[in-house]
Amino acid sequence: MNQKIVVITGASSGIGKALAFEFASRGSKIVLAARSLDKLKEVEKGIKAMGNEVLTVKTDVSVEEDCENLMKETVKRFGGIDVLINNAGISMRALFADLDLSVIRNLMDVNFWGTVYCTKFAMPYITKSKGSVVGVISIAGYIGLPARSGYSASKYAIRGFLDTLRVENRKTGVHVLVAAPGFTASNVRNVALTADGSSQGETPRDESKMMSAEECARLIAVAVVKRKRELIMTFMEGKLTVWLKKWFPALLEKLTYSHMAKEPDSPLK
Repeated sequence: MNQKIVVITGASSGIGKALAFEFASRGSKIVLAARSLDKLKEVEKGIKAMGNEVLTVKTDVSVEEDCENLMKETVKRFGGIDVLINNAGISMRALFADLDLSVIRNLMDVNFWGTVYCTKFAMPYITKSKGSVVGVISIAGYIGLPARSGYSASKYAIRGFLDTLRVENRKTGVHVLVAAPGFTASNVRNVALTADGSSQGETPRDESKMMSAEECARLIAVAVVKRKRELIMTFMEGKLTVWLKKWFPALLEKLTYSHMAKEPDSPLK
């Protein structure tokens, strides 16, 4: 990855921030994108201290023009794009019956459309470099998580979009990776939306027992280097869950409901 140009959305915190430092440690040129410019500047400072070239672009991935501008600024500064990591995303926790539909719209705009917009404007350059498009989804992109209807829907949609993109690019040399972390210690749950669209605030889960954002970033970087098509992280919440989904779907639904109902203040009965 030395001297490769890596664009990372949602780079101001969590997995995105960890990805920035992981690829910087491999000698890459880093492009940081997120809505919070102050937080991006802090990450930028750390990347520069490592001796890497870095570009910061304030970006709201739900806005098509912002995504186009991100790629234009990247190419203007570095001359191309080798890796795009679609990491920006938001979550939610509420029963569908109680949910304001604007919440699902918001999740689809950021999670799904953000991935589509960024990929669309990066593709000409990634095709030229025979580079990589990465989508950071979730195990929720393989199973329907109760009280996460909009989140699961957006992650399923990203997986379908990127799987199709991979097939279309069989002869172009473009690499497409779908990366699915299990529950990872990050701020995504703190800013998750509730039924009325307000922020959840304190996470209902014990972050200390989860995979770290740094380990998640390392696994994604290795998968990019090896040009893997799919990366499912963790065994119990990842690989075993996907296996059960294929062979014992009814059992998995029962176990999933029971597991999610144990969350503090769970909307499930």
